[in-house]
Amino acid sequence: MSVKSEVISKTLGFQSALLIVELNERNKTTFNLRDVEEITGLQGSSARTLIHKASKRGLITRLQPGLYTLVPFELGRATEYVGDPYVIAKELCGGKDYFLSHASAMELHRMVTQPQFTIYVSSSLRKPSRNIHGYEYHFVTAKPEQVFGLTQIWVNKQQAVMVSDPERTIIDALRQPQYAGGIPEVAKALWISRSNVSVFRLLEYAHRFETGALTRRLGFLLELYQMALSEQLEPLRSTLSATYDRLDPTLPKSGSFQARWRLQLNIDIDELQAIPHT
Repeated sequence: MSVKSEVISKTLGFQSALLIVELNERNKTTFNLRDVEEITGLQGSSARTLIHKASKRGLITRLQPGLYTLVPFELGRATEYVGDPYVIAKELCGGKDYFLSHASAMELHRMVTQPQFTIYVSSSLRKPSRNIHGYEYHFVTAKPEQVFGLTQIWVNKQQAVMVSDPERTIIDALRQPQYAGGIPEVAKALWISRSNVSVFRLLEYAHRFETGALTRRLGFLLELYQMALSEQLEPLRSTLSATYDRLDPTLPKSGSFQARWRLQLNIDIDELQAIPHT
């Protein structure tokens, strides 16, 4: 044990010091009961008792049953500390495939200007939404074949999370605008990221989903913001059926019908056209 570890051990007790030092060594500030058992050798009620005592001393914060986060020493013993919500989202998936998506991915890619307090996690896991210390964690079911277009983002110096890449983020937001603040927010995200996204990749991802509503919304916005050439968009239009979809499914059916993209324009189009000038 290092000199630093020995000092911590004298202050906290051997088992607590062992746990905290080893978690820090592993850069695992969010952890579960299995981690405690593995590191300390304690089992069941003994491990839970150690956690309970550490929590009372302000060393850790309980996020939910079986999930905890370390409180940095510099914050003091009386401080309740939640930790990074995106790391917590990762831990909530228990090692299963996941990626941060929709409005959360928009925030991580700096496509939005407002802070997000709902964390969207796409995963094959079917989990109910839950609230942890002011953040709501919403799980969106993703089929195994829909796990593509991902990248890794470091949320702090030690920890990284899986996130949909910029193009996949836009595609998911157009597929399910209810998880991204509605089409006006998605349109802003598309415009903000216009110099960073690949139109080719957007079209490729849209083709993989084969969803008419997604195709309509993507084509309409790319054309509105002159982000794609007509020869790129014509193959997209050729796949459309004769039915119409709402431009924004989060809003009621109203507004005029646009034949070119088979959309009911239930949003004030002036609002979308004004986005490049705001």
